[in-house]
Amino acid sequence: MPSPRDHQARIGTFIVFGVQGLSFATVLSRVSAIQGTHQLTDGELTLLLLIVPVLAGIGSVGAGSLATRRGSKWLLRLSQPLVALAVVVTGFAQNIPMLVVALLLFGLAVGAVDAGMNMQGVGVERRYGRAVLNGFHCVWSALSLIGALWTAWVAERLDLSWAMTIPMVLAVAGSVIAAPMLLTPAEEKPAEAAATQTGRFPWKPIIPLCLAMGFLYIGDAAVSNFSTSYMEKVLTASPSVVALAYAAYQATTLLIRLFGDVVVRRYGPAAIVRAGGAIATLGFAGVVLAPNQPLAIVAFGLTGMGLSVVAPQSFSAAGRLDPEGTGVAIARVNLFNYVGFIVGAALVGGIADAADFQIAFAAPLVLSIAIIALARGFEPKVKSAT
Repeated sequence: MPSPRDHQARIGTFIVFGVQGLSFATVLSRVSAIQGTHQLTDGELTLLLLIVPVLAGIGSVGAGSLATRRGSKWLLRLSQPLVALAVVVTGFAQNIPMLVVALLLFGLAVGAVDAGMNMQGVGVERRYGRAVLNGFHCVWSALSLIGALWTAWVAERLDLSWAMTIPMVLAVAGSVIAAPMLLTPAEEKPAEAAATQTGRFPWKPIIPLCLAMGFLYIGDAAVSNFSTSYMEKVLTASPSVVALAYAAYQATTLLIRLFGDVVVRRYGPAAIVRAGGAIATLGFAGVVLAPNQPLAIVAFGLTGMGLSVVAPQSFSAAGRLDPEGTGVAIARVNLFNYVGFIVGAALVGGIADAADFQIAFAAPLVLSIAIIALARGFEPKVKSAT
């Protein structure tokens, strides 16, 4: 049975995930405003935005090394306020060099937080002895949605700087409140973990998880970056309808994550990932073949249903594969979050430029099929730390 201390750590981890979702959405939902403020071309904006996933990958790898020595609690206490600071600086940036510095800081800190919060989530899940990681990702999705709604509400009421600063006041407050609740380095590691840890971890056991994570985020990048263009250019949707595709994707992601832990406990992670890959495949097939706007919106919703289960189970499986609880496996799997996002934007965007958006969405369709094949890697045989 989980102890009161375990419950406290779970609440703290919920807060950390929520703060990260709010922070990320505050930047992502203001991209067009940032572009207008600095008079950036589409090409210049794309190059600037690539700073974030590249630096986030570096931050994630560094997080694995730091967490091995100091624990993810220390990592989060340092990096999560830096995310908030970077968001504020982005909003107040008066010129391109200042914006670049803000995005550099944002990318590094986001990568560290993404890795650290999932280390905490896996640590809590380990102490509970049952699947709880989907719930944390559900809170991330919920606060991300709230951040986007905040942006929509203040778009014509506040200037960019204050619209981005106000949520970050809440983010810093949340970080401060959560910090004492988080698991200490000793608490987040398995009870049977060896006293001496090297921080070394082989790549081979986590390759299926890394590939699945990368393929997931190629699909996520396709939907996040190009669903609105697809609706407008392929199906000639009106401005009021264009956004419904991405809204359907986010809504189903949130819904599935809300109940995901219960389903994983009953059927196991491999079965859930396999089913998720199949549903995502069906969704992307629907996007490629959709004859009208309603069916396309339903198809985008199916992609959210399918892809939503992959990330939480990737981190959970990485935690099980790391009997010493070093966090290195989780940090490496998290790296493919950013690899997938970069590849997805380039791959789908390139195909769309060369052909059209319907053909472009066939790429994540094929990779969703690959997730089905990788599903057995989510229930690996785990060696004891002793």
